[in-house]
Amino acid sequence: MKECSVPVKQEIGIVISNKMEKTIVVKVENRYPHPIYSKTLVKTKKYLAHDELEECNIGDQVLIQECRPLSKRKRSKLVKILTKSSLIS
Repeated sequence: MKECSVPVKQEIGIVISNKMEKTIVVKVENRYPHPIYSKTLVKTKKYLAHDELEECNIGDQVLIQECRPLSKRKRSKLVKILTKSSLIS
């Protein structure tokens, strides 16, 4: 049986909530120009991600990766924290 290698989707975003147990909410922004008017548009999407060690705080910049479904809405896991927030919580 051959195994096919499917590229894993990774996103960089900002943690906007960490109030759930072992779960964070990450906001990912996608900037693109309007096809006619060339104005930069921003599309945001929120992902629920699994944080096993509960080490993320609000405002941290993180790298998340797509994985198997962990719950009804959680389909990502935390790979690493890129920058820590300067906010004290």
